[in-house]
Amino acid sequence: MVTVLKNFIILTIDPDDRIIRGGCLVIEHGKITAIGPMESIQSPLGAEVVDGHGIMAVMPGFVDAHSHSSLLRGYTENLNLMSWLPEYQREHQVLTPEDAYWASLLCYLEALKGGTTTVLDMYRYMDRCADAAQTLGLRVHLAPYVADAANKDFFETLAQNELLLAKYHGKSNGRIKALVGLEHLFYCTPQAYRRATAMAEHYDVLLHTHSSELKSEVEAVHAHFGKLPIHQLDEYGAIGPRTLLAHGVWLEESEMNCLADRGVAGVVLCPTSNAKLAGGIPPYGRYVDKGITTGLGTDGPISNNSLSMWELMKFGSLQQKLLNYDAAALPALECLRLATIGGAKLLREDRSIGSLEVGKAADLFTINLWQPHLMPLLRDDDHDPLPWNLVYAGRASDVVDVWVNGERLIHNGKSTKVDEDLILKKIQAQTASLLERRKSTRSVSMASMAYVAPDQ
Repeated sequence: MVTVLKNFIILTIDPDDRIIRGGCLVIEHGKITAIGPMESIQSPLGAEVVDGHGIMAVMPGFVDAHSHSSLLRGYTENLNLMSWLPEYQREHQVLTPEDAYWASLLCYLEALKGGTTTVLDMYRYMDRCADAAQTLGLRVHLAPYVADAANKDFFETLAQNELLLAKYHGKSNGRIKALVGLEHLFYCTPQAYRRATAMAEHYDVLLHTHSSELKSEVEAVHAHFGKLPIHQLDEYGAIGPRTLLAHGVWLEESEMNCLADRGVAGVVLCPTSNAKLAGGIPPYGRYVDKGITTGLGTDGPISNNSLSMWELMKFGSLQQKLLNYDAAALPALECLRLATIGGAKLLREDRSIGSLEVGKAADLFTINLWQPHLMPLLRDDDHDPLPWNLVYAGRASDVVDVWVNGERLIHNGKSTKVDEDLILKKIQAQTASLLERRKSTRSVSMASMAYVAPDQ
């Protein structure tokens, strides 16, 4: 199948950040084979032609670099992180493989409909998450929730993580990748970090974990271990080029230097979730100064209530402006890069996705610009308002069509793979079952649960 998108405004997010008005893009065998002004490109014979009529845009798919699937949304509200975690873990105490399938199907569908074509999901029973990704067709990077502390026996094990790597890594023409995933320093023994690091090296994959989300969490780690979180991870050998950290809100200068010196894969910033759980504002500018790669993550529906990268870009930008008292901090085009090529770099996928360039996979989506909240579409001399309007006024509902690897997965806002109404009914029933089972669990205070000393 050959597809030609003609008469579109193309946001390439390439190294020159080209915006091509009246542009044309050709997709063949899942790849972008041509891109440029319409007059410079000849449409192949027999191609399916999609006409943007000059009022639609096309851009690379978003990369949600840190998320947690869940069936629940709106059930753990008005809680700061340390009160929220015990409530959240009630879900995991009763979670089943069937729950995991429908939860990930729900979250991946929401993500796709908003233009997200790649998701890093940290969840459980991730073979079922792989099944959901195969059903819908998007790209996923699966990082199991692994924990081995004595009171965390309802999480995944490193043995299960290794089975996932052996069975699913690279499947579905490379759309499904598996990572090594560890929850947190208080959830995992030193042996777990050392074995996980060895696994990541053996399989040449990323090691994904959380750190430094809350100031009191950092203080508790320091009180228990006698080291700051990054230095403790470094002592375990878990800070290196394969390390991908989530959050990283509260880092001392020495920790920043450690990340930079070790050449970590990067840090996923989750500004909306960090604000909702009263954790803090990610120090984006400090990461830039240290040359540490960053991208954006929604953190999933249970802590964010939304998988919209549109909301994440706007909120993340506004946070940085407030944090620095600088209206020029984290401008629109930089936000678009964080949400696309930035996430691709974090996942070591930037050679194949994250921008619209010849030879890259056709992971992209179209946007209907012909609506009041995205006007005007006009350039004024050297100023193009489009990036600004997309970041500060764009919505997930503006997305029309979504392609992954050249296959159209969303058409006119609806999945081409599943009957959305039917699966929402099944998801509703599965959620009712989960909530009923969750009644048998109880919330345990973090004083007796999260901060139990690991076996040393």
